[in-house]
Amino acid sequence: MTGIKNTSIFILFFVISILPQGQLTIFPAELNIKPFIANFLEPKVGVMFMSGKNNLRLDIGNSKDFLHYACDENIFSLGGDFYTYTKLRGEKDFHFPVDAVDYLFGLNGGMKIRNANSEYGMRARLSHISAHFVDGHFDGFSNAWRNGRTPRVYSREFIEVTPYYSTNDFRFYVGYDYLFHVVPKEIGRSILQIGGEKFFNVTFTDYLFPFIAYDLRLTQIGKYSGTNSLSAGVKVGNKNSSGISFMIDYFSGNTIHGEYFDYKEKYVAFRMNMDL
Repeated sequence: MTGIKNTSIFILFFVISILPQGQLTIFPAELNIKPFIANFLEPKVGVMFMSGKNNLRLDIGNSKDFLHYACDENIFSLGGDFYTYTKLRGEKDFHFPVDAVDYLFGLNGGMKIRNANSEYGMRARLSHISAHFVDGHFDGFSNAWRNGRTPRVYSREFIEVTPYYSTNDFRFYVGYDYLFHVVPKEIGRSILQIGGEKFFNVTFTDYLFPFIAYDLRLTQIGKYSGTNSLSAGVKVGNKNSSGISFMIDYFSGNTIHGEYFDYKEKYVAFRMNMDL
């Protein structure tokens, strides 16, 4: 991973050297490319409660840009990603056994081009994901794994490219993932993605921003199928920066947890996310 990081930094500085004179910022305060709201593989710090089910999800992760290179209104960036997505159960006496956890880490690069009333750009990521059952998935009374699901190896390394276009608080994007290494082998190598999000202004305040977002992913496990994610809610704070988002999610398709990669689920959930 160190070799990949050093190579990425070398490439970025080579690109910078052939660009017009600009400003370099080390560890900037804000992300160059803000997360796509309805895409579940994004940095999140928050919790999700699934309606009608005894399931929760705890997300702990962040993305940080290491550097920005600004030239006029255009910004190029290099950063890192570190996330966990944790599947929990709610039990009496305020106990929350951990069933499964997924880890993601990697590097990202971004490009943002601004015009008078719009912007467009692209984010590229080189990432690793691995998934694991945790002790909450083991039933100590029966001395067996819950629901007969035993641990299995799940990991993937992939390159993701996501170009986008934004205007009037609406952002549209498409994406392509190529999994250059994946276990188990029945998972397809390509993932196609499309989505968008829209923020709305509230006339009486500068701190509340309703929004709606949608994401569709086409993945192959035997055959291609769609995973739909729809979010609607309100962000308190800065719509382009820090704040807290409260939303209702609808999800239908392949679960996000790798140990359940061949399991489909459908749910409505309440989610709270701290946008750092």
